[in-house]
Amino acid sequence: MFSTNPRSLALASAVMVIAPVALAMGGSPKSDDAAVSARIAPVAKLELAGAAPKVAGGARSGEELVKAVCSACHGAGVAGAPKIGDKAAWAPRIGVGLDVLTKTAIAGKNAMPPKGGAADATELEIARAIVFMTNQSGASFKEPAAGVKIVATERSPEQIAQMACLKCHETGEKGAPKLSDKAAWTQRISKGLDAVTKTVIRGHGNMPARGGLADLTDAELKATIAYLVKRVGAN
Repeated sequence: MFSTNPRSLALASAVMVIAPVALAMGGSPKSDDAAVSARIAPVAKLELAGAAPKVAGGARSGEELVKAVCSACHGAGVAGAPKIGDKAAWAPRIGVGLDVLTKTAIAGKNAMPPKGGAADATELEIARAIVFMTNQSGASFKEPAAGVKIVATERSPEQIAQMACLKCHETGEKGAPKLSDKAAWTQRISKGLDAVTKTVIRGHGNMPARGGLADLTDAELKATIAYLVKRVGAN
């Protein structure tokens, strides 16, 4: 048997008591910072993928521009925007042709700002976006090739009427004289075509300036009024 020295036992006991106290008071030996970090690091890590690289201006497809900008309104029909897939809403717009639709989108209309809010979009990108939306809504437009001029220099009176005038003048919306009301049109045109044109340029009552088409030239506007007057049959 081993003999036990009472003094040695007392010393050993003291060491066992002092060690935990020393650790609790911060008396542990210094350890490597990297090792500490590794021990306290969370088990799982979340890494966010970097943002998708920006597509160079002019190189965006119609789908890309629609998803990035146009779908905010045209996806849900916000602020009167024709909803993608709504053939009835798009039909009169499709009827005026791709070049007119592109020119209108570039200039902006009603609640839609110029270029739909995509200030850096090119004419080609706007046309591509329109083709993408309208072809899901009853159109069969062919996407224009790069370098091809899309926007026509001047629109026909019928195209402008379809695009801006008929919405109100066919239904009498917001107090607009209906095309079926020959007397109302005769009264207005009695002032002369030039006078009526000046009134439409400024806007009148609920009708915005230039019928809501900011890029409409005076000549286009005058020709459209003459077209409507002839269609009504007013004197």
